[in-house]
Amino acid sequence: MLPTILGLDHLVVAVRDLDAAAAEWAALGFTLSPRGMHSAHMGSGNHTMMFGEDYLELLGVLTPRPHNEALRAFLAAREGLERAALTTTDAEAGAAALRARGLAATGPVHFGRPVPLSPEKVTEARFSVFHWPREEAPGGLGLFACQHHTRDAVWVPALQSHPNGVTRIKRALVAARDPAGAAAWCARLLDSAVREEAGQHLVPTGPGRAEIGFAPRAAIAALGGLDPARLPEEGGAAILLATPQPRPPAFATGTLILFDTP
Repeated sequence: MLPTILGLDHLVVAVRDLDAAAAEWAALGFTLSPRGMHSAHMGSGNHTMMFGEDYLELLGVLTPRPHNEALRAFLAAREGLERAALTTTDAEAGAAALRARGLAATGPVHFGRPVPLSPEKVTEARFSVFHWPREEAPGGLGLFACQHHTRDAVWVPALQSHPNGVTRIKRALVAARDPAGAAAWCARLLDSAVREEAGQHLVPTGPGRAEIGFAPRAAIAALGGLDPARLPEEGGAAILLATPQPRPPAFATGTLILFDTP
């Protein structure tokens, strides 16, 4: 694995309407954070669903800014799983490591968002991120790394318990016309390896962290009994989550949600 990278940190689900998306995911039994407003130069807002070491993020554009141009372009085509974030212990060193390998990394970019801990107390969550080049995205899934400067402001205990019992992300599934090739490309970007399981090409992101998997669209759709046309031919398609008891699959904001035991 690349220096400073620990493994999958969170998955970003791009949404056009934050309020509608939050209501949809809450109806599936997730506990959502209050809406977060990122720094002005980011022009975005979010809701998070926090687990043990990772989380899901619903991300929307609030104000068009140069920084959210790629997000706006994605949302012009569809909603859904747009990118994956890896935990980094040092965003500046991580970006430098990518550049040393000949990859045109972007960043680090520094930003924050206010976090209400109670009606009387508000703190700030602060982050530094760097991005792999967008044109390098394996199977169309964007990759970036996030350094958390204020983990206690993100992993708030009251937000980590969910009525549906979800405890962690097990896998992000990417639809690809050439799953083996996309997985090999992802493994190269992360300095990882590829393993195969049940027709999926899986790339580990770090010990104890979720994998990124690649498969044809039809094969991913079949996991949830879904019409393949509801998923992209190329790009983030599904999220596999761990729960104590199996639950039926669901579909929300362009994303197939699958549940499995830990």
